[in-house]
Amino acid sequence: MLSNNQRKFLKKIAHPLKPIFQVGKTGVHDQFIDEIDHVLEKRELIKVQFLQNTFEDPTEAGSEISKRTNSELVQVIGHTAVLYRQSKEHKRIDIPNK
Repeated sequence: MLSNNQRKFLKKIAHPLKPIFQVGKTGVHDQFIDEIDHVLEKRELIKVQFLQNTFEDPTEAGSEISKRTNSELVQVIGHTAVLYRQSKEHKRIDIPNK
């Protein structure tokens, strides 16, 4: 569970990032989750964009993705979700303790 300061720190880092994944008509499926899981291990912090033609609600889908990948949902703004999970092998982001 992220504290408010940690969440604020991650939002600041995520701001300039471009979305890596886009969710369209097919929605969130197992292969999509596997790909996100793999990329989270490499990058730790990613953005997922929900296209206008998707039937998924960004907040609900972001929560589902975070649960299935064991990551933290940092924020959802509009059609974009930010996810964070500390990497075991490729640690890049050093978040503050409190």
